[in-house]
Amino acid sequence: MIRFATAAALAFVAAPAFAQETKEESCALQSQVVAAVQQARLDRVKEREVQDHILAQSPTWPEKYNNTIPLIAPWVYEQPRKIIRNESLADAWSELCLQQ
Repeated sequence: MIRFATAAALAFVAAPAFAQETKEESCALQSQVVAAVQQARLDRVKEREVQDHILAQSPTWPEKYNNTIPLIAPWVYEQPRKIIRNESLADAWSELCLQQ
């Protein structure tokens, strides 16, 4: 959980850029990014290629959220595959994001 807190703190460094959205909207969009990174990991995309892989799929979130991919990816990629396969990191992210 400490690792998640570190990743969340890094993502919130970019929070001023997301000031136009409500907290709920911002957390939901960040969770979409987390889900995309998690899916890339499940698809065995290498961490250094994850941003290009996700952007090639034309994500629906606002372009400014693309900057969070390199901040979120290390946290997702350090999780054991068992967690990646069986748990929703996006739900965990959203829950903690809303608590901030």
